Amino acid sequence: MQETVVLSTQPIALRRTLAVVLGTALVAAAAQVSVPLPGTPVPMTLQPLAVLLVGGLLGARLGAASLALYLALGAAGLPVFTPTVPLVGVARLFGPTGGYLLAYPVAAFAVGTIAGDGRRWTRVALGVLAGLALIHLGGLAQLGILTGDLSAAARFGTLPFLLGDLGKMAIAVLVLTRFTSSVRARL
Repeated sequence: MQETVVLSTQPIALRRTLAVVLGTALVAAAAQVSVPLPGTPVPMTLQPLAVLLVGGLLGARLGAASLALYLALGAAGLPVFTPTVPLVGVARLFGPTGGYLLAYPVAAFAVGTIAGDGRRWTRVALGVLAGLALIHLGGLAQLGILTGDLSAAARFGTLPFLLGDLGKMAIAVLVLTRFTSSVRARL
């Protein structure tokens, strides 16, 4: 008599679903840490750091899914976006921070793809840099459309954030090189 072992995919699917939801919750929580800056409609938040971490820890597909869920919840009017920007729901995606928000799934996908399993810090650093660059490009594009001036868009939405982004990059690389392989092994 021959026995066949059938492994259920339900626990894996459940873990992946939970990871996507937790990633969404992390970005939503990071959005609540918001500091308005004078002279710019874009506040400083911890969202980019959370996006980089979610993409790196969960991988390309799950990270992007987590950020797509985040956008869907925010567009539906749930209070997951930064509270210091007055637009609500889908209107937020067309406002001054919409380009950053719309870039989040793409950035998470890029970080997850480039960083790989997180064992090589150079790949992780490159992935984090690419993710952050994509977030800024999205924000710059949206602000450029709204202001009609790419130079002004850079002054409002990129230059004030560069120093803080260096710190976010360092934190993301440290966390991802330490935890990515163990988190992904469970997904």
